[in-house]
Amino acid sequence: MAIPMERLGGRALHSADNDDVEREYDRLRDLARAENDKAHQASKRSQDAFHSGDHDASQKYSRESKQHYAKRDDYNRQASDYIFRENNAQGKIDGDSIDLHGLYVEEAERILEERIRADQRRGQEHLHAIVGKGNHSNGHVQKIKPKVEEVCRELGLKYRTEENAGRIYINLQGGEPVKPGQHGGGGYGGPTGNGGQHQQQQQQQHGGQYHGGQPQQQHGNQQQNEMEEMVGKLLPKILRKLEKACCTVM
Repeated sequence: MAIPMERLGGRALHSADNDDVEREYDRLRDLARAENDKAHQASKRSQDAFHSGDHDASQKYSRESKQHYAKRDDYNRQASDYIFRENNAQGKIDGDSIDLHGLYVEEAERILEERIRADQRRGQEHLHAIVGKGNHSNGHVQKIKPKVEEVCRELGLKYRTEENAGRIYINLQGGEPVKPGQHGGGGYGGPTGNGGQHQQQQQQQHGGQYHGGQPQQQHGNQQQNEMEEMVGKLLPKILRKLEKACCTVM
C-alpha cells in the first residue's frame, strides 16, 4: 500500500519534547522518502526502456523499483511503530486512550482498527482517540480525525468529538456515545471500572427490591392475620343471630 510521504504535524512526539526521539523518527521517515524517490526513478527507467524496446532493461528496473518500494514501506513501518510506542508508552497515556500523533493517515487507520477490535474482544466499553487539532498540518486542516470518523462508520460504531477538539470518544459496544459529564468524576468505566461497579450495585439493589420483596410480604402477612382475627370474633355473633332468626320463622 502506497503511503503519502506527508508529515501531519509539527512534532511527532505528543506528550513531551524529546529531541532524540524526534531525530530518530525523522531519520526513518527521511530514509523512507529516499527509497520512495529511488523507486519512482527506477519505475521511470523501466517505462522508458520498455518503450525503446529494451525489455530486459525494463524488467531489471522494474525489479529495482519494487525493491525500493519494499524498503520504503519497511522504513515507514519502523517509524510508525517507533513513534506510536513513544506516544503510547505506559505512564504517558491512559489505558482507555490511543494517541495517533506522528502517524500517516493510512497508518493511523490500520492501528486504530486493530486497537478497536482488540478492545472489543476484551469487553472494553469505550476508547478515546487522540487525533490532534490540525494546528501543525497544512492549512490547519485535521487529516487523521476524518479518517477516524470514517473507520467508526465502517465498523458501525458511534462517536463524538470531545470538549478537547483533538480527541474523539468512541463507543466500542455499538451504543450511543456518552455525553460529557454523564458519569461525573467516576469516569466512564468498563466492565471492571467504577461505572461498571456502580451499575452492578444498582442492579443488585433493584434485584433486592424486585426479587426479595420481604417488606411487602411481611406487611401482607400482617394484614392477613388481622383479617383472620376479625373474622374469628364476628363469625360466632353472626351465626347466633342467624340461629335466632331461623327459630322465629319456624
